[in-house]
Amino acid sequence: MKAKAHIVLAPEILEEVDQIAGKRRRSCFIEEATREKLEREKFLKVLDETKGAWKDKSHPDLKGPGDMELYVREKRRSYQKRLKGILSE
Repeated sequence: MKAKAHIVLAPEILEEVDQIAGKRRRSCFIEEATREKLEREKFLKVLDETKGAWKDKSHPDLKGPGDMELYVREKRRSYQKRLKGILSE
């Protein structure tokens, strides 16, 4: 369900919206842009709330430049091995 809202925009912003979306598609364009902005703000909030969750001292095996690639390869290998075991049962 859609709801109407009265929104005031600077004339130059409205002109740009009209150039890109057209006058008939203003609402759709503004709705999509608002959704994108809301998702970005939610993401930034989660990043801010979880900053500091990763501690280098908790992961000494991942300090070197190639360590993450090695870690991911080992994880993939272990998942593949586990999957083979499940499928062969």
